[in-house]
Amino acid sequence: MTTVELDALDRKILRELQRDATRSIDNLAAKLATSRTPVWSRIQKMRKAGVIERQVALVNPAAVGLNETFYVAVRTDQHEPDWLERFSAAVQDMPEILEAHRLAGDIDYLLRVQVRDPADFDRFYKALIARVKLHNVNSMLSMECLKRTTELSVE
Repeated sequence: MTTVELDALDRKILRELQRDATRSIDNLAAKLATSRTPVWSRIQKMRKAGVIERQVALVNPAAVGLNETFYVAVRTDQHEPDWLERFSAAVQDMPEILEAHRLAGDIDYLLRVQVRDPADFDRFYKALIARVKLHNVNSMLSMECLKRTTELSVE
């Protein structure tokens, strides 16, 4: 995706939507000291351009019983397209995986996994390795989350 040119009002709209996307266009326009029509049209423009991918509800993991976050560092000795296809399918199919990144360096992939407890993580891990061969896996339990945000800096 190419970078989209955003002016100061676009950036203000994005900052406000990232904080609370449920507010009405009228409320947002009032907060930004502008009228409804430019706010609405700019939001539509940014949706069409892919700047705004989607609007979602952010669920507190602990409130739904998903108390533990594990980071899983994966190394593989398999680099064939067939392996990558199976790994990608497993990542997409397993709802416990909230993020998956292919990395440069010694670790090939990093997964962020949200589960109920260590036993639930063990079940997840066994299901993952049943689907795809992994050379080395290092799992780390997050003891405390110091920062959790979805807001991007749009300065």
